[in-house]
Amino acid sequence: MKPAFLALDQARVEQVLQQQLQQQDVAAQSLQQAMHYSILLGGKRIRPSLVYRCGLMLGARLEDLDAPAAALEAIHCYSLIHDDLPAMDNDALRRGKPTCHIAFDEATAILAGDAIQSLAFDILSSHSYQQVPAQRVLAMVQQLAKAGGAAGMCAGQAIDLAHTNQGFNLETLEQMHRLKTGALIQCAIELAWLASPATAPEELELLRRFAASLGLAFQVQDDILDIESDTETLGKPQGSDHQANKATYPALLGLSEAKRKAELLHQDALAALEQLPYPGDDLKALAQFLIARKN
Repeated sequence: MKPAFLALDQARVEQVLQQQLQQQDVAAQSLQQAMHYSILLGGKRIRPSLVYRCGLMLGARLEDLDAPAAALEAIHCYSLIHDDLPAMDNDALRRGKPTCHIAFDEATAILAGDAIQSLAFDILSSHSYQQVPAQRVLAMVQQLAKAGGAAGMCAGQAIDLAHTNQGFNLETLEQMHRLKTGALIQCAIELAWLASPATAPEELELLRRFAASLGLAFQVQDDILDIESDTETLGKPQGSDHQANKATYPALLGLSEAKRKAELLHQDALAALEQLPYPGDDLKALAQFLIARKN
């Protein structure tokens, strides 16, 4: 079941993103249109919701969470534009609509992705924080840069491209997904922590364990849905991983074992939350939604 707070988080971060887009002075109309199209295309907004739910649990001000939530979603949106390009995954459908390079053109899509990536750091660094010291704002910028760069998401995509049609073992597949998908999910927790008054390192480690297990479970479920769901429900081509000859958990483990792995990862994420001295009901509900989702 979709948590009630998810719709609130979606609406809030989309309002922040829309405000940020309206403030941008973009000289090229086609670039501006492509940025608006890609950022406001919809989506579950899971990463911003993780920022909001974790940050509120830790005692952060809601207004202070707007910038990291929006910045993280901007990085995610830019990554989707580039992942869909012909040189990457070559997808024509995203969230039930034409991908950016199909709706506009390939060059505009590349530039829109570049501009949205820059926008993320503008949002994060220029926000008027109420209770976040400058040192922690700088740490947020650094954390987002690492998660979205060669130490995180970009490395994961590079591993994916390098091994397409080459075969994966389970260790490489897990490494790829911990970087390609997991890095931004873990970053959501890191940004929430930095935007809050929390300081205990042992609590941060438990939250990192939660995020690492959740991020991998999220990807295993994605692989399962690529087999079991349909294009209309997914909002992107069903079976695209199989057609592109990409390694997936069901392909390596079998479908039943992949489902078992997703549930074990889910349970490990919940076990980490149980050890925290905070009411983690919202994070538990979000984890349950991610493991049971149909798209």
